[in-house]
Amino acid sequence: MLSQFASNSTQQKRKRFLGELAEFPKGIMPIGRLDEKSEGLLLLTTDGKMSNYINSRGIEKEYYALVDGDISEAQIKALRDGVEIGFDGKKYQTKPCKAFKLNKNPELPERSKKIRDARHGPISWISITLTEGKFRQVRKMTSAVGCATLRLVRVRVGDIHLGDLQIGSVTSIAL
Repeated sequence: MLSQFASNSTQQKRKRFLGELAEFPKGIMPIGRLDEKSEGLLLLTTDGKMSNYINSRGIEKEYYALVDGDISEAQIKALRDGVEIGFDGKKYQTKPCKAFKLNKNPELPERSKKIRDARHGPISWISITLTEGKFRQVRKMTSAVGCATLRLVRVRVGDIHLGDLQIGSVTSIAL
């Protein structure tokens, strides 16, 4: 499911959109987006100023990424320091971020579509916390250090953590 409500694009006519889930209030919009293969916390608002504030003010967004391979401390350090990725046809140096290897697998729901697991070679779970959000940035960053992302889950935006919420819960945020 795509984290937008609808699309007029003929290329996306077979995709599923948020608008199919429920009758949403007029003017509602997602704060940030998740790409088609990503999952996790998605905030919705009717307040454009709130959306702009979260997207442009350096609010932290934390992701858990399952990556291909046994990621090394040197690769984690490279992620922390910032890596060069492609963005809009140009090279872009990502800002320094928080990154570390998780000591144990996170407790997440099973995916409906199976992905490669440890039976087919080493895998690692990492946490990456960004204050920016370029197109497919986490996937491009892990690829830049030689560890393709197999699964990507946004677990936190600011102080709102996925583990603290019930499915479909409503939380108010004040600026």
